[in-house]
Amino acid sequence: MYLQFFTNPSHGLAHVCYSSRISCTVRLSRILAMPPSSVLLHMDESNNLPKPKKGFCLSEDSRNSIKSLSSDSLFRQANTVGIIGGVSTDSTLKFVKKLADWSSRNGISSLPFVLCSDPALNKELLLYEENSYPSLYHRAESTAVDPKLIVENLRNKRRYLESCGAKLIVIPCNIAHIWYEEVCEGSSIPLLHMGECIAKELQEAKMKPLEAGNRLRVGVMASSATLSAGFYQEKLQSNGFEVVLPDKATMEHTVIPALEAMKREDMEGARNLLRIALQVLLVQAVNLVVLGSDEMRDLLPGDDPLLKKCVDPMDALARSAIKWAENRCS
Repeated sequence: MYLQFFTNPSHGLAHVCYSSRISCTVRLSRILAMPPSSVLLHMDESNNLPKPKKGFCLSEDSRNSIKSLSSDSLFRQANTVGIIGGVSTDSTLKFVKKLADWSSRNGISSLPFVLCSDPALNKELLLYEENSYPSLYHRAESTAVDPKLIVENLRNKRRYLESCGAKLIVIPCNIAHIWYEEVCEGSSIPLLHMGECIAKELQEAKMKPLEAGNRLRVGVMASSATLSAGFYQEKLQSNGFEVVLPDKATMEHTVIPALEAMKREDMEGARNLLRIALQVLLVQAVNLVVLGSDEMRDLLPGDDPLLKKCVDPMDALARSAIKWAENRCS
């Protein structure tokens, strides 16, 4: 895994490479005259930087400089976005790429952001999601996940990003939004909610219902944990939409088997089953389907016709963050 730590201009730039063999190179320079545009922080579950290991060559002064971010905010821009990583580093970085690409001007600069990625948190969120499918992830001894620990971990990340100078927090993760309200408690800055972002965009689109005289119907395809939490249903319904969810038979005969196929690396089988599940929703006069699942989101190829009927809350979250940042600079 390749991570970058951007420190103050006076301390230069440090590149840190993590791999199974743990290698590292550090290049410090005083050439930098302007504050960096982004920071990536990779920490353990206690919000500490990784301890030095054999072959780890980051100097003590550099480590102290990075640790000092919490006491001396690196960012003072009014539009700095803080990002808390989700279920996987891969999905988080895809979100970051969209955020950077869509906010860049002439490919030169993008909005300032701070990304906090914690492998322990990623694992906890993934286990919580897996445990919502007892028939799919049955084990002799299931791995228990304490939601209170997840909430505290998310709060710690939020506090850390606040101390780094973030003026807005986003969490590009469906499962993490189950505890959105708890994570917001005591926050000095706003946190965007993916459900609100997607509901607002759909409302602004002003689509017409497929059946005259009825409310516009929106389907939601997600994991059992996300559907049970109900935050997408709540946000969509409060904005005037009728929500359609996969029924029990669809979950048991298409959605769960699709996830089983993914675990077996039978991607074609998984895609076909997901296509069936989406079509079951769409035949119910559904205009669009919200894909509220990190796994399902990337399963279908980009040219699949069904994707034209799907919307990604992650995209709406990125666009909302960019719009917020632009308004802060205007």
